[in-house]
Amino acid sequence: MDNTHHRSRRPAGCYSPAGQPYLITMTTRQHHAFFHDHGIAKRACSVMHEMDSMGASHTWCFVIMPDHCHWMLTLKGNASLSQTVRMFKGKSSRLAGLSLWQRGFHERALRRDEDLLPTARYVIANPLRIGLVSRLGDYPYWDAVWL
Repeated sequence: MDNTHHRSRRPAGCYSPAGQPYLITMTTRQHHAFFHDHGIAKRACSVMHEMDSMGASHTWCFVIMPDHCHWMLTLKGNASLSQTVRMFKGKSSRLAGLSLWQRGFHERALRRDEDLLPTARYVIANPLRIGLVSRLGDYPYWDAVWL
C-alpha cells in the first residue's frame, strides 16, 4: 500500500475552516480487523455521533469497516480537522480499551458546491463492494443524514 497519502499531522500552516466538508479515511493499527468485534464497532459508531453532539463536526455519513473507517463530515466550532480526528481516535480507543488506530489519516476536501450525496453513496456502499453483505441494510456500522 502506498502510504504517501497518509499523514501523521497536517502540514504547518494548513487551515481547516469551519463549514468545510471533508472525506476522511482512517486505518486501524497494523490493519488489524478490530471492528469485526461488534462491541468495538458500536462504540466507534457512538463516538461519531458524540462528535456531532459536542459541536466538533456535522457528520454527513460514515462507515466503520473491519480495518478502516470512512467519515464524511463538515467541521464546526474551533477545532481543526487534525484535532477533530485526534479526538475521535482517542475517544474510540479509550472506549475500546485498545490502541485502535494507525497514525495519520487521509483527507479529501470536498468542494462546498459539490453534491455530497453521490460521495456519501459511494462511502456507505463499501460493505457491498467488498462483499461483507449483499444488502446495505444488513451491515450495522454506518449512518447517513439522508435516512
